[in-house]
Amino acid sequence: MKFICYPKCTTCKKAQKWLDDKNISYEIRDIKENNPTYDELMQWYKASGLPLKRFFNTSGLLYKSLNLKEKLTDMNEDEQLRLLATDGMLVKRPICISGDTVLVGFKESEWSVLL
Repeated sequence: MKFICYPKCTTCKKAQKWLDDKNISYEIRDIKENNPTYDELMQWYKASGLPLKRFFNTSGLLYKSLNLKEKLTDMNEDEQLRLLATDGMLVKRPICISGDTVLVGFKESEWSVLL
């Protein structure tokens, strides 16, 4: 399992503690140091079944400073994925990938069912 997070993020810390408490092993990846690639994001997006907007960190400073709330509506899927691949801080976290399961953000109830 891959656990993609930003170590300073409190939600990521909660998710990591949850995984540890459940004795679930994972490989950790710092999203800021090792930004997801376009191909990874495309694969995760398709596997997740989620709308692409869910992959954006809408509460992040970078998202707000780039005024993406307004701009995303005019961007196609390819443009959005390419934008996400430019900076890990634009990407919602944590992301947990286990086989064909992709979880974006931490919701304990959701993770309990899928992991």
